Amino acid sequence: MIVKKFKTLSIEILQGDISEIKADCLVNAANNHLYMGAGVAGALKRKGGIEIEKEAVEKGPIEIGGAIETKAGKLQAKYVIHAAVMGMDFETDERYIRKATENTLILADKLGIKTIAFPALGTGVGRFPLKHCAEIMFDEIIKFDKEKNNGIEKIYLVLFTKKAFQEFEEVLRKL
Repeated sequence: MIVKKFKTLSIEILQGDISEIKADCLVNAANNHLYMGAGVAGALKRKGGIEIEKEAVEKGPIEIGGAIETKAGKLQAKYVIHAAVMGMDFETDERYIRKATENTLILADKLGIKTIAFPALGTGVGRFPLKHCAEIMFDEIIKFDKEKNNGIEKIYLVLFTKKAFQEFEEVLRKL
């Protein structure tokens, strides 16, 4: 675990299962049709219940890079924000990850969220490189904190594998 404080929020990275995290909001690395299959989405649906997916799908499809919120079912959170980092082709890129991160933070702030847990967006099914993802996400978080943050106090980056944790830790230490 590593914690770093920025202007008004702190970032904590940890290795684990995002569906086990207690926070105001958990982020799902979603496709733009909002079906919850494998990876982070599958873990959140298994632990939180099918009602999360049902509510999400009713609100979709959304544009790639967009974000919507649902209730969190049985998870230890108030909301799940579904960040659409890919389409149904499961392809992603820097632009989608950047936009999905930004839109998730804006929505979370609008919802009055103080604590939010993100996975490494687009690095599972989307196969985006971990280190590049970390650079993009940290860049967007720091920019959001400087320019737009009204109330988010803590961001958890919850990395499932040791390799992901190490890549994100390396990037965070350099900031």
